Amino acid sequence: MEEKNGSDHSPTKKRSGYIEWGDYFMAMAFLAAKRSKDPSTQVGACIVNEDKKIVGVGYNGFPIGCSDDDFPWSKNTPDALDSKYMYVCHAEVNAVLNKLSADLKNCTLYVALFPCNECAKVIIQSRIKEIIYLSDKHAHKPEVVASKRMLDAAEIKYTQYKPTCKRIVIDFSDIDSLKLNQLPPTPIKGRFEENGA
Repeated sequence: MEEKNGSDHSPTKKRSGYIEWGDYFMAMAFLAAKRSKDPSTQVGACIVNEDKKIVGVGYNGFPIGCSDDDFPWSKNTPDALDSKYMYVCHAEVNAVLNKLSADLKNCTLYVALFPCNECAKVIIQSRIKEIIYLSDKHAHKPEVVASKRMLDAAEIKYTQYKPTCKRIVIDFSDIDSLKLNQLPPTPIKGRFEENGA
């Protein structure tokens, strides 16, 4: 099912076609990834508490104060110091560091790629209880094998997400549509004007 902004609905009943919680949180992770300047891999992460409130968002990039114009974006380099891997903070780490609450205990992390071993350490130490990931394409790599060993030992649940809709489209011009209105009808000489709703 593709999410549709203008789903058919009656103006007197709740709208159909709204996105499920899981799709919403995974979409937030994907939206955060759009901020990444990494030319090869853009990853975002979204941390959600037990009340379904977003408490942290992050994407992969260099630490504050380390200019993305001065540090390397290359991956496979003869000298490790010329590789981005020495400098980049992963989305999961940034989401934890950008948290809006004092405690992440029992929170759920939504992320596009299965976390590496370094991110797993931060996730475990943050007391996040569950990871929802979209892709495990690096499952064969030692960093992901080690990550799963630690997550299993710490009894942190991880689940591959199956989206209920293939695409979510954000169209900023929708706000000017006559269908979008939060205001009550305006009284005009004994009748109501619908304000475009």
